[in-house]
Amino acid sequence: MNALIVDTDIVSYLFKGHPAASLYSADLTGRALVISLMTLAKLERWPLQAQWGDARRERLKEHLTPFAVMPWDRALCTAWAKVMIGARAKGFRIDCADAWIAATAVLYGVPLVTHNRDDYRGVEGLTLICHA
Repeated sequence: MNALIVDTDIVSYLFKGHPAASLYSADLTGRALVISLMTLAKLERWPLQAQWGDARRERLKEHLTPFAVMPWDRALCTAWAKVMIGARAKGFRIDCADAWIAATAVLYGVPLVTHNRDDYRGVEGLTLICHA
């Protein structure tokens, strides 16, 4: 599969024009870009929480257009549970939201592009692309 799961931080960097986004340009170019349902949920929260105006909401909506969203199913829920338990069994705490993102990557066997390597410590079977 020529796809990458893109972590929320990278989607955010790209949206905001953050300098760290340029570190990942070569990795993202020519690939199918995918986000987890958790990333979409987190990004949908931004405009609501900050009470964005229509123009900025539309800009975010357009920004997300190239990203496919992996759907949830029972297999993803099971993968999430395994990620949570597996990381904790190795002595690492993984945030619930990060576990959904990791589970999506692990389930589909797709690398995860993130700038936050430490968020995913202890996740077995996860391939990371990180330039931090």
